[in-house]
Amino acid sequence: MDPFKIISPVSEQLSEVEQKLHDFSSNAELPFLDELLTHAFNSQGKLARPALTLLTSGFHEHNWDKVTTMAAAVEMLHIATLIHDDTVDEAETRRGRITVSNKYGQHTAVLLGDYIFASSATYVCDTGNIEVIKMFSQTIMDLSEGQIQETANIKNLKTDINEYLHRIYLKTGSLFTTAGVSGAKLSGASDEQVTYIRKYSKNIGLAFQIIDDIFDLNKNETQLGKPVGSDLINGVVTLPTLYAMENQDFKSLIKEFFKNTFDMSLHNEITNYMNNSNAIERSYDYAKQLIQSAKDSVENLHHCDSKESLINLCDYIITRNI
Repeated sequence: MDPFKIISPVSEQLSEVEQKLHDFSSNAELPFLDELLTHAFNSQGKLARPALTLLTSGFHEHNWDKVTTMAAAVEMLHIATLIHDDTVDEAETRRGRITVSNKYGQHTAVLLGDYIFASSATYVCDTGNIEVIKMFSQTIMDLSEGQIQETANIKNLKTDINEYLHRIYLKTGSLFTTAGVSGAKLSGASDEQVTYIRKYSKNIGLAFQIIDDIFDLNKNETQLGKPVGSDLINGVVTLPTLYAMENQDFKSLIKEFFKNTFDMSLHNEITNYMNNSNAIERSYDYAKQLIQSAKDSVENLHHCDSKESLINLCDYIITRNI
């Protein structure tokens, strides 16, 4: 699925979002802050979340300025979260580029993440929509809670699928949900339409994270921009690991590895086992179920270019290579 085809109904508005992000990251009065922001925003990804905000607003005529402002805020929040996550994980690289914490130090990275968090909130306030402002604030809480929950469950072999799904909702699904719902609300969508878009956005967010967790195991370091099996090294139990641990012998290997996560020989044995078991395939199947649920939700909306793009976005998420 061609990503350019997906964003075509909102390509002009997405360019406006990119301009807002550029203006924010290159106009700081303090030269060092300007340098930090430039580094952080130069590493941004495919703008999937702001594109979602724009597309879910496309079912009604509306004021695009508020929606593009919200879309920019969503991406700013995402970038701030990545900076904090990399700092907590002590990650050296992100998408093949040195992380803020690795280049400038952890203290600076935390402060930069806080600055971008706060700035994103001021953008949301410019929408003037109390519901959206409150939802955005709740999302910041969810993202923080998700990271705390992940930290609290490091190397926890008793994690189950429900706990995993709740954690990835907090860390990933919540922001996708806010991205989609805010676009709908700011465009004047009805409560019924917002409900469908909420279900759609949540499910693609969960599926997106599951696919990322699969990539962590079956892609190479060049593709990932970080070491293969980073989740295992950090003691994070993901869906493929949960499925693989149904084999008690394999679970024993994980338990042994978590005692010494510097044992790369055992690490390679574990990743090879998972890639040759059905754990990856079962994880894909679960993500496909979520994607189908998302498609079912959006089918309830009237046909337009945005609806077609939202359906195509589902296909892109499940078939993307990285």
